[in-house]
Amino acid sequence: MSLVAIVGRPNVGKSTLFNRLVGMRQAITDETAGVTRDRHYGKCEWCGREFSVVDTGGYTVNSDDIFESEIRKQVQIAINEADAILFLVEVGTGITDFDSEIADILRRTPKPVFLVVNKVDTGLRMFDVYQFYSLGLGDPFSISSANGGGTGDLLDAVVKALPEDSPSAGEEIHIPRIAIVGKPNVGKSSLTNALLGEERNIVTPIAGSTRDSIESHYNKFGHEFILVDTAGLRKKTKVTEDLEFYSVMRSIRAIENSDVCILMVDALAGFEAQDMSIFNLIIKNRKGCVVVLNKWDTVEKTSNTMKEYQKTIAKKLAPFSDVPLVFTSVLNKQRILDVLDAVDAVYANYSQKIPTRQLNDVMLEEIEAFQPPMYKGKIVKIKFVTQLPARGPSFAFFCNLPQYIKDPYKRFIENKLRSHWDFKGCPIQVFFRQK
Repeated sequence: MSLVAIVGRPNVGKSTLFNRLVGMRQAITDETAGVTRDRHYGKCEWCGREFSVVDTGGYTVNSDDIFESEIRKQVQIAINEADAILFLVEVGTGITDFDSEIADILRRTPKPVFLVVNKVDTGLRMFDVYQFYSLGLGDPFSISSANGGGTGDLLDAVVKALPEDSPSAGEEIHIPRIAIVGKPNVGKSSLTNALLGEERNIVTPIAGSTRDSIESHYNKFGHEFILVDTAGLRKKTKVTEDLEFYSVMRSIRAIENSDVCILMVDALAGFEAQDMSIFNLIIKNRKGCVVVLNKWDTVEKTSNTMKEYQKTIAKKLAPFSDVPLVFTSVLNKQRILDVLDAVDAVYANYSQKIPTRQLNDVMLEEIEAFQPPMYKGKIVKIKFVTQLPARGPSFAFFCNLPQYIKDPYKRFIENKLRSHWDFKGCPIQVFFRQK
């Protein structure tokens, strides 16, 4: 699939244009300059042609800001990856030194470059567009990304310039989605970069470097996933900025849209209350889970340290105690492939379908041996069981009086399901319905 990159200096409306092209509020937009830090991918469809769009951080030069130096690298990578480039400038401020610097880089690339003048909201603004011819990048396109004016003509030109897609395009539909979640600064972006083998996401010692949920396609060593790096989830009382609030919302949405979540925990800090809150959020959304204890190299160890950690975490996660636990050091590339093996196993459990006949043969025998308790003198009879066509393991048990079956018996049924089939790392939903 073809890729189009949106580049430009900070605060010219790149993320607003990105949201307009992908048709949803996917990238965070705010009046604060420098909100977007990582490359952010989405899909755009125009006139029957689908292509990917990448939003980048604002390009700056000669800055001491640690983020701005990293953003320059991200922009350069996006330019190298893209099939076409949208160079966004702002009509109100005219041509700045930053614009000239970026134009100088883009004039050297053989790829098609579209000069896009944003915030042309009125007819009078059209007269200010002509100054941008001096950048030497051809005819400028006048648009307003906020209200969509002029974007149709721009997309017509972009679609014509893109190379033809290969026949294999569009095969990513059934690829499992893996969300990497956790508190700020536990190594989520570092894990993504280590797995991909490139500096895909910005990593700094400052907590909260990642703001958006960033998707990457992983296809190595026999594993294929969509990896989603998310912003760190802090306690609600500590979320003060609007930007961080939006970041947290995106992280929660990433969990909701995933199949399996990698919950990253700082091994030195241990499994804290906020980690438990994130775990409960994963289970509440009925997603598979793998717990990864990162920074294991910083922990002082004895012969039983790992076993003690496993016991402590299992006690905290009870009754959901069969979650795979992987001890890693992302910085040292220690056991990071074990994380993928664990994710693969959990996804296989998460997506397995049990034949109805086999399910009835096994579970009705278990139910016969231990029937539901009588309630108000009435006997509950379970006659049939089937797996529901839902994401994640969900089962419906049909009986005469479903309202009389209480939680202890539901837990008994869940434990019997786990004892006969491997659902390690996956929450199970059990429903009782009227026969």
